[in-house]
Amino acid sequence: MAEENVYPSHWEADVVLRDGATAHLRPVLPTDQDALAAMYSRQSERTIYLRFFTYKSSLSAKELARFTTVDHHDRVAFVIMLGQEMIGIGRYDRTNDPHEAEVAFFISDAHHGRGIGSILLEHLAAAGLERGITKFSAEVLPENRKMLNVFSEAGFEVARVFDDGVVMVNFNIDPTKKSREVMATREHRAEAKSVSSLIAPRSVAIIGASRDWNQVGHEILVNIVEGGFTGPVYGINPEAFELAGMKAYPSIAEVPEPVDLAIITVPISAVAGVVEECGREGVRGVCIVTGGYADDGARGRARQQALVRTARSSGMRVIGPASLGLINTDPAVNLNASLGEARPQPGGLGLFSQSAAIGVLLYTSARRRQLGFSSVLSAGNRADVSGNDMMQYWEDDGETTACCMYLESIGNPRKFSRIARRLARSKPVVVAKSDVTGVQLPPGHTGRTSSAPPEALNEMFRQSGVIRAETSEHLMDIAQLLVSQPLPRGRRVAVFSNAFALGQVIADACTSHGVEAKHTEHVLDTASPDIDALDMIRDAVLTALRSSEVDAAVASFLPSPLVGQDEITEVLADCGAETGKPVLAAFTGVVEPTPYQRGIYPCPREYRAAEADESFNYPGVPCYESPGAAIGALAAAMDYVAWRAQEDVFVEDIEGVNAKAVEEKIEELKPKIQGEGLLELDPRRTAELLGDYGIAVLESVPFETKNEACEAAEKLGYPVALKAIDPTMRHRLDLGGVRLGIEDQESLVRDIDLMRRTLATYGDFDLEVQSMAPTGQNCVIRAMEDPLLGPVVSFGMSGDSVNLLDDWAHRVPPLTQRDVEKLVRSPKASRKLFGYDGLPPVRVDLLEDLIRRVAELKDRHPEIALVELNPIMISGQTLTVLDSTVKLGNPQQRTDSARRTMSRS
Repeated sequence: MAEENVYPSHWEADVVLRDGATAHLRPVLPTDQDALAAMYSRQSERTIYLRFFTYKSSLSAKELARFTTVDHHDRVAFVIMLGQEMIGIGRYDRTNDPHEAEVAFFISDAHHGRGIGSILLEHLAAAGLERGITKFSAEVLPENRKMLNVFSEAGFEVARVFDDGVVMVNFNIDPTKKSREVMATREHRAEAKSVSSLIAPRSVAIIGASRDWNQVGHEILVNIVEGGFTGPVYGINPEAFELAGMKAYPSIAEVPEPVDLAIITVPISAVAGVVEECGREGVRGVCIVTGGYADDGARGRARQQALVRTARSSGMRVIGPASLGLINTDPAVNLNASLGEARPQPGGLGLFSQSAAIGVLLYTSARRRQLGFSSVLSAGNRADVSGNDMMQYWEDDGETTACCMYLESIGNPRKFSRIARRLARSKPVVVAKSDVTGVQLPPGHTGRTSSAPPEALNEMFRQSGVIRAETSEHLMDIAQLLVSQPLPRGRRVAVFSNAFALGQVIADACTSHGVEAKHTEHVLDTASPDIDALDMIRDAVLTALRSSEVDAAVASFLPSPLVGQDEITEVLADCGAETGKPVLAAFTGVVEPTPYQRGIYPCPREYRAAEADESFNYPGVPCYESPGAAIGALAAAMDYVAWRAQEDVFVEDIEGVNAKAVEEKIEELKPKIQGEGLLELDPRRTAELLGDYGIAVLESVPFETKNEACEAAEKLGYPVALKAIDPTMRHRLDLGGVRLGIEDQESLVRDIDLMRRTLATYGDFDLEVQSMAPTGQNCVIRAMEDPLLGPVVSFGMSGDSVNLLDDWAHRVPPLTQRDVEKLVRSPKASRKLFGYDGLPPVRVDLLEDLIRRVAELKDRHPEIALVELNPIMISGQTLTVLDSTVKLGNPQQRTDSARRTMSRS
């Protein structure tokens, strides 16, 4: 069978429609004829006329065969299925121009307005680009406004020509900045709507509800009812007539009204049947509390994946399995579908956790600290609904002011980075993760793992503006600051204490976190009966906070017999509310802490001065067990503020780039790539491919005889360098693999003999000659395609230190200008580029331009498995790439491709 006729399973995708429901998109099959005929029979005469320019009551057998039989290369078609029902089909047929194809769509009348046409166009464009097509065309009747809008609103530059009663539409399908933005906006709206139907359902059913107080189903039912859920609640139990004072129903099919959310607590053997029944009855989403899937290895994962397929094919989302439920404190919803013993209090904290155990820890820690929630979701095994989905929801949720997440695994890091970066521009995002997140998968989780350096994932978080918490307790330390205080405007902190040593401890903690301690001389006497300690504290703190030289205050006091910590905290709260600046407290040496010893001490009165931030309601003062915890939380908030102030746009299109030429070269070489192996390009092809992105590599000439070496040196021009052709030895001047500054033919012949004798100890190496580059600093750029993160760009200074000391910096494209600047300056040894210890500074601007080109090359072409430029010589005037390596591979589907698709768990 020809390769293009092989069914492209990687094109299959679960998608979220505009209204938040799910559906399955896949390439058409010949067996879809009956489904297509059934969809056609349900359409109006007008819909059929607009698609086929005429009306016929049914499609002939020949037409059905033609529409459903394709070669997946020149003729491609996708269908969108809702269960067994076809709700849309889109296709392209390559024209006489091999780079152009004509597209057409047919959408079910009953499903108009759900964004089906836009999704089909995105996936057809991605498939077309994969098959070498760059332009789409279509013939549309002028009255078919909906289809014309699909094209015009896709973000492509659409040209229209009216000819003979038909509108001819043409547009290039290469992704543009605008088309990416349009796709991201549509994806955001659909996924936010999808989660909203779970977090804010109009009705809830508990399947497996019980009258037994010891059963999970009973506890969740009681929590929902007693929590004051504003919609109807249905208890489902075939053996009960009454549950929690309400009528019970034997099955979801017997419920008289539509159900948005079903909480499933039945035994694991019954879950699959219940999910299938929920799909038949039009439930919008299910939360599976039942666990056990992670305990059953591969078989458990397969059962879990089958649940997700069943749910999505029926338009449903899935929370769990092994979820502890969800919470929404919005008064319009009041949903407490969780196993928490204490009733949640409302607030601005959004909380997402994958681990059930860590979720309980975070929830109880937040409750202990007096933190209120906007929403809480326990994802359990994260089979479907993920942290990415929750961030989409939080971005639009006006009740959420800070977003906290605990992640055990990341299904789509590139999408996480894109969403988090956008969300963090308006709301802080705090993430705690396991040390092995991205490296290995916890039981029950599916996805990919990373082969990139471990620090690359952390760099991705920092790039995205994510506040990285070291532990779950650190996460809560940061959270209680973010929900109770305005963000600091700078890094200057006034320090107050009633003990000199304690104040010095705080000042030292500030220094270690890059925070500037101010007014460290303020040692307040709270033990003298001749002094009104509270007035003294108030005056000192207000004076400091009113200064333009102070951005926040941290106060830490030892116990005093004359003034209590509650009284002190009340004064601090007043000072913070009056000035609109963050104030933190830490009380040490307290044997029996008050309820607010570790948490938020509420502001005693509603107060806001004219100079305060009018957009912030000051709830109170966050109190910590230790000054170090307070400073750590404050420093994290300051780092976030600094990121937000410096955040800029992604690097614009770079001049001198011919991406199309690179695509053609890769397409030509693809047949030579064997399986999962890599194809290393020869020096000529490497130089040509890099040249298409404006990256020049200094020419080198391999030789076998001394005469060939002398001829090459004459052509290149003396002085030249002599190098071993070996990935390791060509960089080892100390081992005799490199000889520099060879001025003439006699020296070259002598050095060839000397190098061969020196290298004989290590092996037999071929040699090459190369022109000499201006002297300067050597560095290396490496870009790879990681299974989890996608493209990763790494930078370091050449030499043993970069590997022995792991002195690398990493970033995940696409990059902003700020990303590029920080990448260059992050390695410790990079100080040599800027005039360190008397060394002359070099052309860092040329290096940054080179990094932008490498990042763009790697981001746009996932088939390039590795690019390494090593060494790169940078002087005060020039930059020269001395050696380069390019390897191609069969890329795994990049986790954030140019088409909307849900993670296939």
